[in-house]
Amino acid sequence: MRDVATLLEALPYIREFHSKTVVIKYGGAAMEDPQLREEFARDVVLLKYVGIDPIIVHGGGPAITSYMERLGLPVNFVEGLRVSDKDTVEIAKMVLVGKVNKEIVTRLNRHGQSAVGLCGDDGSLLRVSRRTTEGGQDIGFVGRIERVNVDVLRHVASDYIPVIASVGADREGNSYNINADEVAGALARELGAYKVIFLSDVAGWLADPKDPQSLIRQSTTERARAALPDLQGGMRPKLEACLQALDGGVSSAHILDGRITHSLLLELFTDEGIGTKITASA
Repeated sequence: MRDVATLLEALPYIREFHSKTVVIKYGGAAMEDPQLREEFARDVVLLKYVGIDPIIVHGGGPAITSYMERLGLPVNFVEGLRVSDKDTVEIAKMVLVGKVNKEIVTRLNRHGQSAVGLCGDDGSLLRVSRRTTEGGQDIGFVGRIERVNVDVLRHVASDYIPVIASVGADREGNSYNINADEVAGALARELGAYKVIFLSDVAGWLADPKDPQSLIRQSTTERARAALPDLQGGMRPKLEACLQALDGGVSSAHILDGRITHSLLLELFTDEGIGTKITASA
C-alpha cells in the first residue's frame, strides 16, 4: 500500500510535466560514484518513458584535473574558474566530449532510452567569447555564452535524450571551456524549458553554508538576487544560472543533493520534495 500511495502521489506531477522540457545539470558525486551514476541514468530514462523531455548538461572538472596531472600540466583556478591555456582546453575538450559525454550516453542507452551526445560546437549550439574574472584577470580560454542556437536540440530531443558537454567556440573557431551551470541556465532559457535542475554536493541552497540543516526549501528570484553578492564557491554560479533561466520564463529552478539516490525523482514527483525550489517573484 505504501508503494501504491507513492505512485498516486506522483500521478498529478507526471500529468503536469508530460511533454514538458526539463534541463538537468549533472555533476558532482552523482557523476563520480558508480552506483549513483547508474541510478541517475535509470531516473532520466524513467522521465523519458513517462513523457518528459530531459536534456542533460554536464561538466567534468575532476576528470579534467586527473588527466592534466597525469600529463604533468599545471592546474590553477582563479575565483573558481580553471585557468585555461590552449593545452588545457584541448585536454578539457578531449575528456568532456570524447570520454565523459560518451560514458553518460552509453549508460542511458543501456538502461533503455537512446541518447545522443553533443557539445557547443554541434549545430553551432553555443557561441562564446572570452571571459575574465570579476577582477578583470585574463584566465585564457574560458568562455562566456553570447548566443544559443537551440534548433538542433529541439530536433534531437523529440526522439532522443540529448547529453551536452560544456564546451563551445568563438567566431574564429577557438575552443573554450564553459561553466556547466551557465550552459544549463542558458539552454533552459532559450528552450523555454519548464524546469531547470542542478545536482550538487550539498542539500541545496543553504542559508548558512556551514550548517547543513539551514536548507532553504522555497525561494523567489528577489531573495536569490539579493543574496548573490555575499555568496562564495560553487553555489554562486548555480544561483546565477537559476536567475538567468527564471528571468527568461522558466517556471522553476531546483538545486538538489546529487549524493542522495533518486533525488531527481523525489524532487519532481513527491509533495515534500528534497532540495531548493526557486520561482519568479510575484
